[in-house]
Amino acid sequence: MTCQLLAVCIAANHPARLAQFWAGMLGWEATDDPAAGIALLPSDDTGFRIRLVPAQEPKTSPNEMHVHLTSTSFEDQQQTAATALGLGARHIDVGQRPEEGHIVLADPEGNEFCVIEPGNNWLAGCGFFAELACDGSREVGYFWSEALGWPLVWDQDQETAIRSPRGGPKISWGGPPLMPKAGKNRLHFDLAPPIGEDQQAEVDRLVSLGARRIDRQGVASWAVMADPDGHEFCVLTPR
Repeated sequence: MTCQLLAVCIAANHPARLAQFWAGMLGWEATDDPAAGIALLPSDDTGFRIRLVPAQEPKTSPNEMHVHLTSTSFEDQQQTAATALGLGARHIDVGQRPEEGHIVLADPEGNEFCVIEPGNNWLAGCGFFAELACDGSREVGYFWSEALGWPLVWDQDQETAIRSPRGGPKISWGGPPLMPKAGKNRLHFDLAPPIGEDQQAEVDRLVSLGARRIDRQGVASWAVMADPDGHEFCVLTPR
């Protein structure tokens, strides 16, 4: 039995504002989340939600994880970018070359994302929200494949990618060199233990795969852990 990827959490200084942006971009429904902040519920086969979690600290460094959105034509790509800009996004420079076809943007709180050019074979069939592109080693790709029970769909030149057997976005890791870690990540995964398993059993299983327990937030109902690259994630208590 493997755990479920329940949510991708984004630390937000203004959760309602950021929820409005991503709901507008993805066409997902925003709702209050009893666990934390605001949740966006997928309207497609994504399989996990997005949570906007209140945070006081501002964003100060590039995220280790960012979203790739797809397009069906040049006009569609431009329209998606225009929609994002109208909702409060901005163009940013992360070192992309002029000949690269994707458009690099940041949401209203500076979280990077890309609108991918049409005809991208790598993301074919993955939908509009097609990929979470992550900074990470080959080892961490193997870890998440085992943790979630998602098969590897790419394992070459230290780069890895996994995808749920039920479809939805890919999660990929670009391999070395890795970015230096600068404080707590603004994006992280929330996991739910398998049905019938308790939290501690799942924590122990993840430790056996290479994770480590790093904290417990007072009397909160989640265990804070780190994957083999040191990126934080949470294991929630079954409900």
